[in-house]
Amino acid sequence: METEKSPLLVGLRAARANLVPGLIVQAAMVALVGAYYYVPATHTAFGMLAEAKRSGGVFFTIIASALAGGVLPEVLTVVFLQSGKCRRENVWSTIFSASYWAFDGLLVDMFYRVQNLLFGTHVDVATVVKKILFDQFVFSPFFIMPITMACYEWKSQGYSFAGLSRVVTLDFYKHNTFPAMIAGWCIWIPLVSVIYSLPPLLQIPLFILALTFWVMIISFISNAQKVKTALPISAPAIHVP
Repeated sequence: METEKSPLLVGLRAARANLVPGLIVQAAMVALVGAYYYVPATHTAFGMLAEAKRSGGVFFTIIASALAGGVLPEVLTVVFLQSGKCRRENVWSTIFSASYWAFDGLLVDMFYRVQNLLFGTHVDVATVVKKILFDQFVFSPFFIMPITMACYEWKSQGYSFAGLSRVVTLDFYKHNTFPAMIAGWCIWIPLVSVIYSLPPLLQIPLFILALTFWVMIISFISNAQKVKTALPISAPAIHVP
């Protein structure tokens, strides 16, 4: 039926497929934020994270994002799915993924800085809501998601630029980017709500921790099902069961 191919339905089915790992990551992040505000014993660890971000600046974000989103998933794939045997495609996949997530981390870091200039650094309800709305309904659908889809489309075409211009068409956005955005909202609206509830120096480290948790969970599920999956956290791939 035609309705089964609608972008909305595809996005909702992808969101359902990612529901369990998404809920696990969200619960873990809520627990971390709860620990920050209600468990004084954790303040030392959070202080170390904040200091690492303060001293490392944007380079901390770039390196940590590349490791969490690019290197870790391939290491887990090799260990759990390939019996420790590294293949040529793992090397190329690591190079692409690490490069992409380093770039993504840079964009997110810059975006968080812009939001602090626009809305301030206070952690109050009004400020957090403004950041969530601007993040999820302006930055994500009109900037970061199209870039992500273009990068992964380029990869799927064997790193060929031939015909890549179609990623900027309305049809591609409707049938590819928009469904991925729907799946992304189901994961990221709760996550950014948690992330923006922390002081600015902890927001990027928590973003990277969320990415790390997601990669580890997806890798575990892939191992259990004996199916290799690639689900970038800011743009979940559309794997419809």
